[in-house]
Order: sequence, then structure tokens, then C-alpha cells
Amino acid sequence: QVQLVESGGGLVQPGGSLRLSCAASASIASIYGMGWYRQAPGKQRELVASIYGGGNMNYLDSVKGRFTISRDNAKNMVYLQMNSLKPEDTAVYYCNRIGGAIFSWGKGTLVTVSS
Repeated sequence: QVQLVESGGGLVQPGGSLRLSCAASASIASIYGMGWYRQAPGKQRELVASIYGGGNMNYLDSVKGRFTISRDNAKNMVYLQMNSLKPEDTAVYYCNRIGGAIFSWGKGTLVTVSS
């Protein structure tokens, strides 16, 4: 079972940037799709961005043009570059597999966007 550890969250002012990292305990090279999810207080977890083996990427409409997902299979890492952050981006962010059997969820990393 692959274990996932997210990091890079923090407190940032509106308009600021953060880069989230997700470290997998085993190779993700054979995993076709990986994604970043988020869960805001009182809301359900939602898929924010996904990246597939062919390089295709998909984004939640509300983050298009602001967030960029990437992966480094050699390092077993998945990243989320977040720019022009808004208060509504405040949430705990998680990474996990897309499709197939979902891995156990990590603890996530908290992103708080506030002035």
C-alpha cells in the first residue's frame, strides 16, 4: 500500500502563491492518474487537479489558470503550484490516485488564504 505525505501548506495572503508537494512511499511511475483534492470546512472533498501518464491535465473550473499540477515519477512526487490564491481556496489539500483503487488518505496539508 502506497503511503502519501503532503506538505507545503501554510498561511498566505490573497494573491499569494504556494507550492504543495506529495511524496509517495513507492513508485508512482505505473500509476496512470494522480490528483490533488481539497476539503474545505463543512464541505465535501473535491478533486482540484489531475495529471495522467500521457501528460494530460484537468482542473476544477475555479482554479483553471491559477493552479498547475505536475509529477516527477523518478522522485515519486506530485506537485501543485498555486498562484493568485483566493480566500475560497482555503482547505486541507490531499493527493491520491485517480481511478483504480484509491490509496489510504494522508493527513493532508492545510492552506489558509487570509489577510
